Amino acid sequence: MENRTDKNSYTIIFAIAMVIVVGGLLAFTASALRPKIDNNERLEKQQNILYAMGINENEGNSAVFVSTDKAPELFNQYIKKQIVIEGDKVSENDKAYLIDVKKEQTSAKAGNVRKLPLFIGEKDGKTYYIAPIRGKGLWDAIWAYIAMDENMVVQGAYFDHKGETAGLGANIKQRFFMDDFIGEHLKSNGNFKGINISKSNNDPKNEDKTDNEVDAIAGATITGDGVSAMIKSELKQYVPYFDNLKNN
Repeated sequence: MENRTDKNSYTIIFAIAMVIVVGGLLAFTASALRPKIDNNERLEKQQNILYAMGINENEGNSAVFVSTDKAPELFNQYIKKQIVIEGDKVSENDKAYLIDVKKEQTSAKAGNVRKLPLFIGEKDGKTYYIAPIRGKGLWDAIWAYIAMDENMVVQGAYFDHKGETAGLGANIKQRFFMDDFIGEHLKSNGNFKGINISKSNNDPKNEDKTDNEVDAIAGATITGDGVSAMIKSELKQYVPYFDNLKNN
């Protein structure tokens, strides 16, 4: 008598059943974990924004965020306004931190008006404008949160990456690199210039804040070029807002 399990049809039916069961389990798990994932992403963005405006727990040479249990309260305390810039339109939106910069970049390439989130914070009587930006490093995505004053002078920065080389390009998220940006001018003689990550910079202590340059990381030329390109292309999008801010 033939064993029913030896038939090809049994194998196919069993495989289909397993795909349905496993797929269902994965879908259920993803759905169950989605709120937690969304909350973790929200907390991380809040930590990044706070870090850029100098609200962190840095010690020595280490770059340390405020803890996740403190982030929501501090975010509400220091971030006074969230806005979204869409062409000539500027509107307040308390969910601006949920805007996906990558998706907005893709949408803009298709000819749509890009949504640019901007976070306005106050600390010690000073106003900070924090912009999230995204670019391409050597291996994968790089991103940053750049805090500026009304003149587009950098007040703080946080950089991160998805897959840059450890000890080389990955060092963009180290304090010695990020702190170099503090005080750097994004404009020169009223025109937007950005900031170059330069191997030929003759200012090793980074004392000249108006040369639109910071020192490159040794062995990380392509990552540095990616950071330069990201700053120039992304922050240039915000220039009309700051020009209008100065004129009002």
